[in-house]
Amino acid sequence: MSRSDARLTIASSTLSAAIDPIGAELWSLQDAAGREMMTNADPRWWTGHAPLLFPFVGRSRGDVYRLDGQDYPMPQHGFARRSVFLPIEQDDNHLLLRLEADHETRAVYPFDFRLDMAFACEGATLRMTATVTNRGETAMPFSFGYHPAFAWPLPYGGTVEDHRILFEAPEPAPIRKVGSEPGLIAREPFPSPVDGDTLVPTYALFDGDALIWDDLASRSLIWGVPGKPHLKIDFPDTPWLGLWQKPGAHYLCVEPWAGMADLVGFTGDVWDKQGIMALLPGDHRSFRMDVTLVDV
Repeated sequence: MSRSDARLTIASSTLSAAIDPIGAELWSLQDAAGREMMTNADPRWWTGHAPLLFPFVGRSRGDVYRLDGQDYPMPQHGFARRSVFLPIEQDDNHLLLRLEADHETRAVYPFDFRLDMAFACEGATLRMTATVTNRGETAMPFSFGYHPAFAWPLPYGGTVEDHRILFEAPEPAPIRKVGSEPGLIAREPFPSPVDGDTLVPTYALFDGDALIWDDLASRSLIWGVPGKPHLKIDFPDTPWLGLWQKPGAHYLCVEPWAGMADLVGFTGDVWDKQGIMALLPGDHRSFRMDVTLVDV
């Protein structure tokens, strides 16, 4: 069976979504006419589609994190994006996939976790909900993030230069960027590129890698060309945001995060890492992201 044959599809009368059990990765989001709203995954740029970031968002310094005096290897954005999720429930418009701790994950992340990833097509909205559960007996440090790559340009007319991000609220606060150590966050802030509530993205904005908001007023934004069908993206449970692409590629990643990469020079324990959450034994925490096609 090819990897494409293994993808699982759900749909409503307005949207269809294809999800790969490897990484529980959203692979395709199309409207009723079959127009694709996600990346074309051109291998010249990046072959990802929408990886899930767990148990940590971003890179740990040296791809190693320290827990209670012991070092553990950890790839950038964690291991969930390359793990096989098992289908638990599926019908025409709903899918639930699950990843649970095993001997391989415990070797690098010594916690008994469960990560459920639910997808639902509801009218013009794709609703995605990740739920992290601590099934162990000690507090569990973790972070979580989404990383979907939406088409740029979207298939509804307008040039690359016509596209806008319209935030829910003005975003005057300084932002963060990647610093002198690859994948780590610079300690100094940078002026906001947002004019009021509007960002005009250009390839040049991403010459230095991602733009990162860690003082974000909005929990919703719009992506597209004014006056044409566009995407409304809601992320009520994630306080930070990354925007990323490789200059010239035909996608823009809109990444709601609850967590972030290490700061340049960070040498502390994982509990001291910015954005780390503590999940108590038996507790769970959910993170929702909704993508709605708004047909103006």
